[in-house]
Amino acid sequence: MANTPIRLGVIGTGLAVEKLHWPALKQMTDRFQITAFADTDRSHAEHFASYSGADMANYTADYQVLLGREDVDAVLISLPIPLQVEVPRAALEAGKHVICEKPPGPDEPEARSLIETAAAHPDQAFLIAENYFYRDNVRWAKHLIEQGALGRVHMMAYRQASQMQPQEGEFSGTKWRQDGEYVGGVHLDGGVHQIAQIRMLMGDVQRLSAEIQDANAIFNGPSDLIITMKFVSSAIGSYIDTEPEHFVPQESNAMRIYGTEGTMVIEGSDVVIHREDGTETYSFPNQDGGFYGEFRNFHEAITHGEPIVGTLNQSIRNMEIVTKSIRSAETGQVMVLDDTPEPLSERPLPMWLPHGESELNLDMERTTESSS
Repeated sequence: MANTPIRLGVIGTGLAVEKLHWPALKQMTDRFQITAFADTDRSHAEHFASYSGADMANYTADYQVLLGREDVDAVLISLPIPLQVEVPRAALEAGKHVICEKPPGPDEPEARSLIETAAAHPDQAFLIAENYFYRDNVRWAKHLIEQGALGRVHMMAYRQASQMQPQEGEFSGTKWRQDGEYVGGVHLDGGVHQIAQIRMLMGDVQRLSAEIQDANAIFNGPSDLIITMKFVSSAIGSYIDTEPEHFVPQESNAMRIYGTEGTMVIEGSDVVIHREDGTETYSFPNQDGGFYGEFRNFHEAITHGEPIVGTLNQSIRNMEIVTKSIRSAETGQVMVLDDTPEPLSERPLPMWLPHGESELNLDMERTTESSS
């Protein structure tokens, strides 16, 4: 299988496949060949076929029919959050390797119900598609921190602010996202990306407290979330995310990490380190958001037995921070997170490296500026 494309079935052919997954997959025809696709909405499937070149003869409205095909080795599952437990479970039980959109379910207990299923199929790769784990700038920032570029990291501050209104042809235009029939609404859907970056660079959260408000009558769930965190490392941090329906001016949505020897700012695709004697800027002009990397990790897990970074347990850890933050806000209690049973070997998050590589080999530009 290492020398032939993996035969991939696609379950759910909506916006995430078109905007996120297909741009990566079309660069990987030597690794993946789409042999079947399923969607309850035929118009979505026809649109997918129009830009991917997939043959409508391989389309079905019933994903169970796709799972029964012998010419499907693995499946990409990209469905509304409420279906992200049922379908991956069926795919694993059908003997398929699985790469599935995040988060793995509408709440933490349902997501954890997948752990037993995954454990019963240890020879099948199961990757939850958290692309922030694979972003070049985040991986490089992690490398710099681990090399001591900031000294002792003692604090983190991260904010996100944007107007959230339905837009045709965008993720905000999907009805199931507006209904938000899952814990935390937009924060479980999109906010887990920022949580993944926080955990990647700061390590696991030991305890947290949070507050919520709602300033968006269109999308179900709280629009405003503020989390105060104490990390296992003893560092502290705050995360602020507001997604109101009213106008929000364009501001800096940046993550700042404070160390004893420097401060790191991560914004867009840039990583900037500020010190007394000047700044270092690392830019990643060709970064694709990490989607190519997660598919490569999935492929190499199947073909070479490489470890998966975007595991089910890691994704559950991300969503746990959101769900326990909502619970903290509702109860007024501090929530403890270091009592969960995931293997310690997955904490802190490992660095993804392609098969055969022992160090980061990234396409980046470095510039320096003296404080003088």
